Amino acid sequence: MVAFRTLDGVEVKGKRVLVRVDFNVPMQDGKVTDATRIERSTATIRELAAKGAKVILLSHFGRPKGKPEPGLSLAPIAEALARVLGQPVAFASDCIGPEARAVVSGLPEGGIALLENLRFHPEEEKNDPAFARALAELGELYVNDAFSCSHRAHASVVALAELLPAYAGRLMQAELEALERVLGGAARPAAALVGGAKVSTKLAILGNLLDRVDTLIIGGGMANTFLAAEGLSVGKSLCEPDLAHEAKAIIERAQAKGVEILLPLDAVVAREFKPHAPSRVVGVEEVGADEMILDVGPRTVRDIEEKLNSAKTLLWNGPLGAFEVPPFDAATVAVAKTAAELTRARKLVTVAGGGDTVAALAHAGVLESFSYVSTAGGAFLEWLEGKELPGIKALAPRS
Repeated sequence: MVAFRTLDGVEVKGKRVLVRVDFNVPMQDGKVTDATRIERSTATIRELAAKGAKVILLSHFGRPKGKPEPGLSLAPIAEALARVLGQPVAFASDCIGPEARAVVSGLPEGGIALLENLRFHPEEEKNDPAFARALAELGELYVNDAFSCSHRAHASVVALAELLPAYAGRLMQAELEALERVLGGAARPAAALVGGAKVSTKLAILGNLLDRVDTLIIGGGMANTFLAAEGLSVGKSLCEPDLAHEAKAIIERAQAKGVEILLPLDAVVAREFKPHAPSRVVGVEEVGADEMILDVGPRTVRDIEEKLNSAKTLLWNGPLGAFEVPPFDAATVAVAKTAAELTRARKLVTVAGGGDTVAALAHAGVLESFSYVSTAGGAFLEWLEGKELPGIKALAPRS
């Protein structure tokens, strides 16, 4: 397991603690429309405040290209955070300099402040040492609670962590421990369900998972490339025929390692991709030349559910079909509900992540029933690929 320092036993009373959070949340008309990321960060914030720390929050928002943009200010997020916490949150109109220093110096023990968008300064994305030093002057300890940003070598993620005693926040700790449960020391048999549109975006993930699971379930549009590689016609389905060789290589590697690959046995096909388009269920060898595979069929769902019933660990990344468009959400919803039921019965540890995956599980109404659901996006995918994330490396114990 990757080694990192936690907040356990750290004395924070009276100290200025810089906390990197990810408040890059959906907003409309100056209002936060989904506060999930804010809510998930509160465990660390509340703990530090309760212990008497002066909590100074750092975040980016959007892509302002290194200069202030009023529409990308964190001021509305400070208001949303105050509502979630039920206590005042001070706001600084800059993240460094006299405005930031003034707000920080006025914080009482247990007080909380949010500094303005880090990306209003081009030095943030350049991992600039001088910018990191300006941030470090505001604090005495550093906490990274933004796993979702830790694949980026930015100043508030890497350079700053090297200047102050650095620790993982509780959300970061939960994320790393959950990933370790499914990638490092997974209870066996272990299964991974990998879906989504394209094989090209998941090749590294599939390759890394072959060393860590007993069953690899492939769905979504990417399954079409594997079916085509097996010599089957997929009609007008989304497919990457130029990657057939890579798909075959993954199948051969799986066979050599004794990993079972589960491909669709049947499919829901249609001639049009629109809600409630006329569709039919066919065997994967019976797809018409003018048809598109838009979901896996009921035989495949039963096959997957049978595997889950005998598994002890499931990693899920990507939907089985075009779940945003009914009725092509049926398989994803059915399998998600089965996985959730097994999780509630303590028969299966389930860890899921990736933007489409989170949306699909929410659509199925099971988001809260999985063991852990990551909202990290790119960082989650890079971790699945086996990459070392610079923000996590910066939290390693120092000799």
